[in-house]
Order: sequence, then C-alpha cells, then structure tokens
Amino acid sequence: MADFTHFNNDGLARMVDVGDKSPTRRTAAAGARVLVNKETYDLIKSGGLKKGDVLGVAQVAGIMGSKRTPDLIPMCHPVITDSADLSLKLSESELSVEITATVSCTGKTGVEMEALTAATTAALTVYDMCKAVQRDIVISDIRLLKKTGGVHGDFSREE
Repeated sequence: MADFTHFNNDGLARMVDVGDKSPTRRTAAAGARVLVNKETYDLIKSGGLKKGDVLGVAQVAGIMGSKRTPDLIPMCHPVITDSADLSLKLSESELSVEITATVSCTGKTGVEMEALTAATTAALTVYDMCKAVQRDIVISDIRLLKKTGGVHGDFSREE
C-alpha cells in the first residue's frame, strides 16, 4: 500500500495531507469523446434538438462539474480553481463530439480530477440532450491529456 497515497498505515482510505506543501501554479487538461450516429450528429450541428444548444449547454455543464469534483470523488480536496475552460468540437469524420477541458489553480494539490470531471460531465450532458433521438451513444476515451506543476512534475500524453 506504500505506493498508494490514499491509504493509511492500516490500509484504510484517507485524504492525503497537503498542509506542508507550498501553493504552486497547476494546470490539467482532459479529454472525452462522444460517438453518435449521422442523424444525431446532423441534429447537434444544426441545433435541431428539442432540448436546445447541445454544445453550449455541455460546455456550461462541464465548468459546473469541475467545481463540484470534491462532492463526487471522496478523496479530492476542495480546490479553488482559477479557471475552467471547455472546448467541444464536432468531428464529421468520426461522427463525434470531441471534448477538451482545461482547469488551472494556484494551490497545494493538482486539478487533474477537476479536468477529468469537467470532460466527463460535458460528455454526459451531450448524452442526456441527445438520448431521445439515439439510445446507443457511446462515451469513450476519457483521459488526462496533460498536467503541469506539483511534486510529480509535468505530464503530456502522446496521442
């Protein structure tokens, strides 16, 4: 259990103590993909879904999700984020919505979970808004794309 920081000496769950860390600038970007059929893709693109602007609503939902991360993930510290930004792009060749969430803070712990939660919340919102016209939507490729700052240093995924 020594390699896992979220367990105490007895093997029980704990929140990591970040009290002795100095605040540093930290960023994280995460991605997700929502795969749809041609009909759903065309409805998203044209704004023809009855629930409204799918990409706009999903963007706001992702930002809101990033701020609620510690309410959903038990061992996450509440983090005061400096910024949260989402990019949702349609890919006609993939019939997908490509989501990138970028979150930053100046703090004692990173914002990887906030970025992942933002991307996932946006993807779930796309699903929710489109489920009336397509039930077999697939959410995939939820992943950390990059992070900066912190004890473990920078990370950038090779895609």
